[in-house]
Amino acid sequence: MQLKINGEAKEFSRGLTVYALLESLGLAGKQVAVELNREVVKKEDHMSVSLKDGDIVEIIHFVGGG
Repeated sequence: MQLKINGEAKEFSRGLTVYALLESLGLAGKQVAVELNREVVKKEDHMSVSLKDGDIVEIIHFVGGG
């Protein structure tokens, strides 16, 4: 399965949920916003929303600072 994540094509061997993708990228449990095919995915839906071949995912993670 191929996904485009933040503009970069990445290959995955199996289907994933949004949460599983975040886990594989080391972002699970961190404050992130996820957009799937131009639609925001609510945090409470991360475990139930499945990704499909060709999906476009944008992940924004927040960084504190001054």
